[in-house]
Parts: sequence; structure tokens; C-alpha cells
Amino acid sequence: MDIRVVRGDITTIEADAIVNAANPSLLGGGGVDGAIHRAGGPEVLEACRALRATSLPDGLPRGQAAATTAGRLPARWVIHTAGPVFSRAQDRSGTLADCYRNCLAVADELGAGSVAFPTISAGVYGWPVQDATAIAVDTLATTPTRVRTAILVAFNDASYRGYARAVAALGD
Repeated sequence: MDIRVVRGDITTIEADAIVNAANPSLLGGGGVDGAIHRAGGPEVLEACRALRATSLPDGLPRGQAAATTAGRLPARWVIHTAGPVFSRAQDRSGTLADCYRNCLAVADELGAGSVAFPTISAGVYGWPVQDATAIAVDTLATTPTRVRTAILVAFNDASYRGYARAVAALGD
């Protein structure tokens, strides 16, 4: 898989699918989740409500993933995943890695060749950026998938540097 790092706004990235670092309720929130819901328009919220009314009545479990339309976004699908809240007392890194693995599995089911990812859990969920970006890159590099291109979208300089270091370490 080709892993690319870009600095920007995930809602403007052209890819088959973009990943939403979603609130488990799937009904919107702050950060990436709010931005995707705003840019995608009411179609994304309607699709999330449909998931809640059918297959996910209790919301999206942390580490899992589900797809909806992308509405007005420049992608075909949004793959929603609920990342873990960082804890110093409990190792939740496996759940964070599951977010990436399960997004790739959903992308494979959809037939998506390119997927754009935000830095899952590194915003309001408090995950240290260096650790979050290393987990993302390692998981994407080692997970079998038919996805050809993963675009890691850094919203800030810290995420960009973290991704760049982690991708460079793959060559070592």
C-alpha cells in the first residue's frame, strides 16, 4: 500500500472514502466528526440515523467501523470509526489499531482503492500525537488489504511531523 502524508482539511481530500473519527453516537460532534457532518450535509446525518435505527441501535462500539454515503464530500463514502479515549491507567492502543484495521476491512467490502484518514483519537480524546501517528502508520503498513492508497491527513504540524517520522521509519 502507498501511504501518503498531507497537511490539510480531510473534508477537501479526494479519495474513494474518508474516515470520520466519529462520536460513538454517530450523530455528530466536534473536531473531525463535526467537520465531516457539516461538509457532507444532511445526507451523512440521515445515513447515520439509519444505522442507529437498524444495525447499530446502541451506537458504534469503539474500534469498530461502519460506512455511509459521503453526501456532499468529494468522496463516495464516509467510513465512521469511534476511537478510544486515551488513558494512562489502561492500554487502549489495541483498540486504536482496530480502528484502522476495521476501516480497511470496510473499505475492502466497499471496493475503495483510496482512503483518507484523520489522526484518530488525537484530538479531544487526548491521545499523544506521536503515539497515535505511529500506531496509525504501523497498522496501515501491516494490515492485509486491497486498498492501494492510504492518505494520512494531518490537520496540524504536530500530526504531520508524527506521520512523517513514522512513514520514514518504515524504510529502516
